[in-house]
Amino acid sequence: MAHDGAMTTLTLVQGDITAQHVDALVNAANSSLLGGGGVDGAIHRRGGPEILDACRDLRASQYGKGLPTGRAVATTAGRLDARWVIHTVGPVWSATEDRSGLLASCYRESLRVADELGARTVAFPAISTGVYRWPMDDAARIAVETVRATDTAVEEVRFVLFDEPAYAAFTARTG
Repeated sequence: MAHDGAMTTLTLVQGDITAQHVDALVNAANSSLLGGGGVDGAIHRRGGPEILDACRDLRASQYGKGLPTGRAVATTAGRLDARWVIHTVGPVWSATEDRSGLLASCYRESLRVADELGARTVAFPAISTGVYRWPMDDAARIAVETVRATDTAVEEVRFVLFDEPAYAAFTARTG
């Protein structure tokens, strides 16, 4: 049974998302689902070929053209200390077009998939803040506001931030 998002504990960790012991790790994937740089590359490297195999199966079945921005889909977590990886495709930041709804959708859709799986603990990276250049302060605001507003049975949402500036930006939003 889902409950109010206010019951969900938000935790901040500075470190490596691939080292987290959680039910589900969220991967900031690219639409190809076939691995990439940053968090995506790290998850595929540490999780092993099982994740890539599962992603290839998704491409061959449901997502022939790739996973649309703002959507989420789950695979095995391979050798990671988690049960599942939830892949979500964040938007590329734009100075001329407001894509914040798509970024919020990444968090909402990932939590929806987590609920379908029965995941109680979920680790998120700061989606779209790497090569997609989303400004960290705004990304933190959208992430925290969206998770707090989402009706989910997930008990702990852990934001795993790569460095001190990211950790500080999220701390300012959760304080």
